[in-house]
Amino acid sequence: MHALAQLAEFVSGHPAGALPDRTREAISLLLLDLFGATAAGLNSPLASAARQAASDAYGKGDAQVWLTGARLSPAGAAMANSAAASALDIDDGHRGAAGHAGAGVIPAALAVAQATAASDADILDAIALGYDVALRVASSRPTPTVETYASGRWVGYGAAAAAGRLLGLDARKMAHALAIAGSEGPIVFPTGTSKFQGSTVKEGIPPAVVAGVTAAYRARAGATGPLDLLDNEARYDRAVLLDDLGSAWELQKCYLKPYACCRYMHAAIDAILSLRQQGRDIRRLRIETFPQALRLANERAPNSLEGGQYSFYFSCALAALRGSEALQPVDPGSLTDPDVLGLAGRIELETSSDFAASFPVRTPARVLMDQGDGVRELVIDHPLGDVANPMTWDQVTRKFTNIGRISLSDGSRQGIISAVGDLHTVGFAPLLAALDLPQAAN
Repeated sequence: MHALAQLAEFVSGHPAGALPDRTREAISLLLLDLFGATAAGLNSPLASAARQAASDAYGKGDAQVWLTGARLSPAGAAMANSAAASALDIDDGHRGAAGHAGAGVIPAALAVAQATAASDADILDAIALGYDVALRVASSRPTPTVETYASGRWVGYGAAAAAGRLLGLDARKMAHALAIAGSEGPIVFPTGTSKFQGSTVKEGIPPAVVAGVTAAYRARAGATGPLDLLDNEARYDRAVLLDDLGSAWELQKCYLKPYACCRYMHAAIDAILSLRQQGRDIRRLRIETFPQALRLANERAPNSLEGGQYSFYFSCALAALRGSEALQPVDPGSLTDPDVLGLAGRIELETSSDFAASFPVRTPARVLMDQGDGVRELVIDHPLGDVANPMTWDQVTRKFTNIGRISLSDGSRQGIISAVGDLHTVGFAPLLAALDLPQAAN
């Protein structure tokens, strides 16, 4: 049987409402984290343009554009919400996939759920199954075959799985939905083709969501796709794709991000925050990391938030001088801060043979810092938010409260936190109500 067909049988046939309690709890944490990322990125140029384009291109409908009061078609709302959630690079990720599933799967699931009046249990099932499919596809790729770690290459599979589950697709149509999404999703430029300085083209998540959602609707209408898409075992490890379906949920292996920048640099930032002595000059700052980290754009003086998100020099200098809150999220004014740019111009960034084989399982760093009292050194193997160093509900709540201040009032933030916390007793209705209307920040 084709690998896609086996995944489709799992997605269509998994018993309704049978998720383990720990999986349901993990979904709540991921939802709160993603809504925080959305609130932080809501008014970014990337998200603003996506909302306007979604309205113009996809039209009105029943699905919310979170925190705006607008309602669009399922594809339009999912695309707009995905863009806001992924805009500032502070959304969840996964080590094996080396990318982000939540910013694709959750917007797709909630948009289609609203269009179909899905039950609470159905929505939870769709989210869990969408994450599982997306992350299994991404993680099954042997590292030497990966042309790009952009999440748009694979998150459409998860969007299609979530949407197809909510549309009630049988296994045959589900397989075609996955095949269409996988074959017609965004190409996303291979690593090394462009460093995308100053561009709001990032990982291709929003177009992958559109491809996945529309693939499910197309399959329901009778469209077909290439079912052998994942059968090449040199490119997709069948065991990773298919083993332990329904007993090991990939969303429970996701990491959360305390800082609005690429996960590659979080270990270095954790080390810097631990070593830094406020009020003392930084004479030397050296960062040793894994080889893939040097493939980022790493501009010393980025001219956009996107450029800053992919720069060790800028993000680490910002952390060293301004602390963690300066990355929760990044103020655009920091891009022209002379002190930050001055330190960014002096940071040493090198690979270390100690970390040569660490990626994607680990993204470690060694930091050496001299503030006038000799060189101090710290190695971080598991940055905050990793499965081995997880963020608690209280930490995620504090993150949400902090990064949500940009676009949400105190009352709105507390309303969303409470609604997510009560999700498994009162359902999605209070949460959707809390996300529905625009609320100005204080």
